[in-house]
Amino acid sequence: MIVRPDGEAVVAGPDAVAREHDSAGLYRGVRFSHGVGPLVLGVPADELVGRTVPLVDVVGRVSDVGSWLRSRLRDLPDDGPWAPAVFDAAARGVPVATIADRLGWSARTLHRRSRARFGYGPQHLHRVLRLQRALTRRREGSAWAAVAAEVGYVDQQHLAREARALTGRCPSDL
Repeated sequence: MIVRPDGEAVVAGPDAVAREHDSAGLYRGVRFSHGVGPLVLGVPADELVGRTVPLVDVVGRVSDVGSWLRSRLRDLPDDGPWAPAVFDAAARGVPVATIADRLGWSARTLHRRSRARFGYGPQHLHRVLRLQRALTRRREGSAWAAVAAEVGYVDQQHLAREARALTGRCPSDL
């Protein structure tokens, strides 16, 4: 959720690929992780993938965004620890079948529930989180080839292909 310089509050849905915005002014925002956004907003994440929509179109008129948000976070529905568990497992590169098995679900159920909470399935979530890990390791000073091996890419070219697929840029530009 972002409050633009003009005061309009918008919801930026999850992105399957990176988006860049050229804009001036002071923006304030809240990023929801581990699938919390759909619980706060009351809208499945896959309905907002790649979109930025006015908050009013998602939740109705809100007079004070901060108060509304505090209230929603205080009264957040609880559907168990599955979403943070899926997020953490995907971040560690655990195979989708293993994640589903640990939850006692089919791979299809895991995919459907992940789309509603994260905006995409567990495999795509894994790809995004793996690239984030790679970029973190590189910023810490590791060489690209070492980074690729450490975070689970087949080789440095695999890392480069994934970076271009997810961001439109080669890793060194990131």
